[in-house]
Amino acid sequence: MIVDCAVYRDGHRTEGPEDLSDALAAARASGGFVWIGLHEPTEKEFALVTEEFALHPLAVEDALKAHQRPKLEVYEDSLFMVLKPVVYEPAGDTVSTDEIMVFLGDAFVVTVRHGGGSPLNAVRRRLEQEPELLGEGPTSVLYAITDATVDHYLEVATELQTDLEELEAEVFSPDVGGSRNTASRIYTFKRQVLEFRRATGPLATPLTRLSGQGATGSAVPFVNEQARPFFRDVSDHLTRVNESVEGLDRLVSDILSAHLAQMSVRQNDDMRKISAWAAMAAIPTMIAGIYGMNFEHMPELRWVWSYPAVIAVTAVLEVLVYRLFKRRGWL
Repeated sequence: MIVDCAVYRDGHRTEGPEDLSDALAAARASGGFVWIGLHEPTEKEFALVTEEFALHPLAVEDALKAHQRPKLEVYEDSLFMVLKPVVYEPAGDTVSTDEIMVFLGDAFVVTVRHGGGSPLNAVRRRLEQEPELLGEGPTSVLYAITDATVDHYLEVATELQTDLEELEAEVFSPDVGGSRNTASRIYTFKRQVLEFRRATGPLATPLTRLSGQGATGSAVPFVNEQARPFFRDVSDHLTRVNESVEGLDRLVSDILSAHLAQMSVRQNDDMRKISAWAAMAAIPTMIAGIYGMNFEHMPELRWVWSYPAVIAVTAVLEVLVYRLFKRRGWL
């Protein structure tokens, strides 16, 4: 359940006591904080952490059930934030999301991870190599997690942009036969963009509050006011991501419309060709139908050159109609 547990004093890691209450007391006594990392805990496993750190039951319920939108909640004894890291699979060009829940208190940080693609291990290692930043307390952990998550958003947005360019080239390719499944690919890509958007869009409001740019401009409890410029920088990066996602969504919609228009034009071309060939087939059919009637008094029935003449007239009419359709681009 507990992936890592340590007490940080003056920006340096010290292994905390096995008892969580002792670790928290030691952190408060030394002016540091304790950071506990958990991975997909059960309700029974998380009960001890809930009791020792006095976490709010509503936040605990969200952390256990997962499937939450990015948000920021302020409770009496802690701050609760939800982030959704995005995982890009190059093999299948698919986007999936994990979840990170962060409980932030006066002298503790509890991170709950759902999924396997979150950047927490790398974040912890990076922070431990920057004692000055880590010495700022629990706020530094929250900043580092949000910064790593949003930076990875930028990488995923770049990958999706590359995939979209490949899809765009396929849509406007002259190879008609190779575009049979293009509409399905476009729709699948749009679903990936929507999944990405669900992770990035709702995060804008929490970062705006953390950066002090909200409507009230009031400070968020348990977050140092000196950290506002850092969160503002993360918020700017997120704005770039959201703008990129908006652009991807609009462009993929335009590509889908262009593809459907192309398919309609191709179908019209096919129908014109079919109509042209049907018109050409109607000429000999009409002549054969007339001369197939069982009448005695029909012109040229007893003429020796009747059959060659009918064939010649049919051939001439076919050539004239073919040249007419060819000139108009129907064939």
